[in-house]
Amino acid sequence: MTGTTIAQAIPIAISPILTRMYSPEDFGLFALFIAISSIFGSISNARYELAIVLPKKDEDAINIFALGFIITSCISFFLLIIVFIFQDNFVTLFKNEAIGRWLYFVPIAVFITGLFNILNYFNNRQKNYKDLAKATVLKSIVLAIVQLSVGFIKQGATGLISGQIISQFFANTKLLKNILKDKILISKITKVKMIALAKRYKDFPKYSMVSTLFNSGSNIGMPIIISMFFTASTVGFYFFANKMVKLPLGLVFASFSQVYHQKSAELYNNNVNELYRFTLRIQYKIGILLIPTLIIISLVSPYIFSIVFGEKWFVAGEYVKYFVVFVFFNSLYSPISTLGDILNKQKLLMYFNFSLVFTQIITMVMCVDLFNLNFEYTILSVSIVGSIHFLLLNMYIIKTLKEKRNYNNEAIN
Repeated sequence: MTGTTIAQAIPIAISPILTRMYSPEDFGLFALFIAISSIFGSISNARYELAIVLPKKDEDAINIFALGFIITSCISFFLLIIVFIFQDNFVTLFKNEAIGRWLYFVPIAVFITGLFNILNYFNNRQKNYKDLAKATVLKSIVLAIVQLSVGFIKQGATGLISGQIISQFFANTKLLKNILKDKILISKITKVKMIALAKRYKDFPKYSMVSTLFNSGSNIGMPIIISMFFTASTVGFYFFANKMVKLPLGLVFASFSQVYHQKSAELYNNNVNELYRFTLRIQYKIGILLIPTLIIISLVSPYIFSIVFGEKWFVAGEYVKYFVVFVFFNSLYSPISTLGDILNKQKLLMYFNFSLVFTQIITMVMCVDLFNLNFEYTILSVSIVGSIHFLLLNMYIIKTLKEKRNYNNEAIN
């Protein structure tokens, strides 16, 4: 948690410098690259990384690690072929010629992200918490150094994108050392074992992979959708505004998530009544903090953005008030998001994420092509649709928990 907090604080600290070195168009290109690589990176191990912490034997865990590495390599290579064949089509789809040459770096970014995911879970299994924290902080420091140094000597999004790739490489190197030094464990990797474990944990790619793909699309895919209808600078303004609002909120509400994640599973097994009350208390406290905070942010953000980040970023501050409602309902649900897994509602979450992405795309198409709305009212409409989704999901999860509580009470009586 400490490493994550420091790592998130560094990009916030250097943002006023970056906004004066890079243009909104540069951030738009960067946002598009991040969205594409992150969506595919989240499923590049076919979600087998989740199984690394499950086996009792480290021998099984290292074979799952090797399985994930092979899958990541294959998916990255497949993406490279896709880029070679359909590069021009993607450029036309995203309406951004500058993304053309950077598409060849997407498979590299996907491979590095996939490798980081399995390294993260394996080091977590080994309880290398200090190394995980150091790797996270190192990634953030290298990111800042590369983005700042390249920005001084070269125009364009090169510094932003190369910083993302290089920093991830350094973080991976830090975590990989803990595995490579155990030669005996590595020698236990076998083809037969990997195939057996792939079959044993086949539910991860079967169910979690699709759900994660839609979840990633709904959370970080908005720059891709926006790029299909609006300019690169609009994508950049939105991406930066969204990032600057969510990063500080993420730091503030991290403690709520940590406490809830820690206690929810325990309470579910021992005291569902208390879990229900605890969930309502957490959401009440988050709501009390969020409402005045987001109202103030929506009122002052245009002026704060122009002062802190430069006058040209006034527009980004203006965009905040159009998606702040979605931030509220998303942030309200986020700390209790593990409750869906605890209640065994994985299939529901998959349908929810699919519905969210689908309706956001449909809403944007209707706003632009049918009603000819500008970006502000388009993103407001998309925000309202997303807010309704999270409100309904939140109500359903709470209702399911309440029914579980009532069932347990009746069983006891």
